Amino acid sequence: MHLGKRLAAIVLTCGLSAGLVGCGFHLKGTNPSSVPVTYSVMSLALPANTEDLQEKLAIYLGAAGVQLTNSSNGYVLRVLDYTPRRMELNGKLVETLLRLSVTFRIEDAQGNPVTEPRTVIATRTYQYDIETVNTDDQEQVFLKQVLVDDIAQQIARQISSNRLPLAKPDASAQPAK
Repeated sequence: MHLGKRLAAIVLTCGLSAGLVGCGFHLKGTNPSSVPVTYSVMSLALPANTEDLQEKLAIYLGAAGVQLTNSSNGYVLRVLDYTPRRMELNGKLVETLLRLSVTFRIEDAQGNPVTEPRTVIATRTYQYDIETVNTDDQEQVFLKQVLVDDIAQQIARQISSNRLPLAKPDASAQPAK
């Protein structure tokens, strides 16, 4: 009887696993190179004061199979807009909302857009207490780092998934007939 229960458990586990795999389920972050990356060689073009984002992008894009280089013969990941915001929501408690919005696109070596601009947003909140100002300042610094990390992961996932919308050809560049 003990062997029968063990065999039934094994069959049930294999059946459930096969069902999950058959429907396309996979764990997030596993096998990042299962799809070849279209933009395999790339350089970064970011605005001033975004060193944290550049560092995180280098880590996550490298893990996704993108080779970062300073040469001018690959694609360029250009950050068009980098907008951090801090808002305070007043009520019985003061809640602080931190938001980071980054718009980027991929360009070819000549600077022509390859993809449409894409905006990614990350948001975090924390409660502010006048008695713990020092702790709140530390929490804000930490959450800003979390926001940058989240944005870098979102950008890397979108690039490695090869699903960025391609840039539309410029109608004004077409010769008149």
